[in-house]
Parts: sequence; structure tokens; C-alpha cells
Amino acid sequence: MEFERPKQIRMHLDIAPLIDIVFLLLIFFMLTANFIIEPGIKITLPSAQSAKKQKTQHLVVFIGEGGNVYLNKREVDIASLGGLLEKKIDKSEEKIVTLKADTKIDLGFAVKTIDIARSAGAKDVVIATELTKDKIGSNEPGK
Repeated sequence: MEFERPKQIRMHLDIAPLIDIVFLLLIFFMLTANFIIEPGIKITLPSAQSAKKQKTQHLVVFIGEGGNVYLNKREVDIASLGGLLEKKIDKSEEKIVTLKADTKIDLGFAVKTIDIARSAGAKDVVIATELTKDKIGSNEPGK
């Protein structure tokens, strides 16, 4: 007696078209992705061994290498800095201004900016630095 066996259906999944579609999607997203670099204020902060972290920085004045002045990442004229700072300091609880200046700017320009901030009503002006662990004077030649 011969029994009838059920026919086995062999399923085969061809993934080659799937791989093609995935690669096309990958190329599409790579080509349409936004590679826009956000414009920022490029400054090199001076380094200090005794620098301490500040908790909050609500009012920040940036001074770029070319003498460009920014108040909270918005470029302002040095002549109008005092009036803008005065408005922002009146709204601020702490009344502390952080100065982030490039190492290559003129010291007189930094002092003038600090004077403008204090005249606008700032209780304190903090100069931002980068913390270094090197000993002072260790970058001298021959040491």
C-alpha cells in the first residue's frame, strides 16, 4: 500500500532586490542630509591653572580675534553694548557678566569691555578661561 505524502512547498526568499532597495535608500539619505555647519563664534580662550567652573552663564560677552563683539551669540556694536547690557542686566537676577575673549585681542579692548559691563550695572565680570594642568612656565623653551 502506497501512502500519499503531502507535497512539500519549498519557499525561497530572494533578498537581492531588498538589498538593492536598502542601498538606494541609504544613498538617497546620504545625499539629501543637511551638512550645514552651524555658524559659531570661534575664539581661543586663555588658559589658567587656577580656573574654576561657573554654575550659570546668562549674560555672555564674546570678543573674537578681529575685535567683533557678541552679546549672547548675537553680534553687536561696541557703542551699543552698554545699552543692551543694561537692559539684560536689569532683567537678570545674578547680574554677572561672563567675558569670553580670544587670546589674541588687545588687552585695552578687553578692559574697555569690562568697564562697559560694570557701567551697565553688572555686579561682577567673570573672565572665562580654559583649565590647564601644566605648571606655569613649563611651556618655555628648554624646560
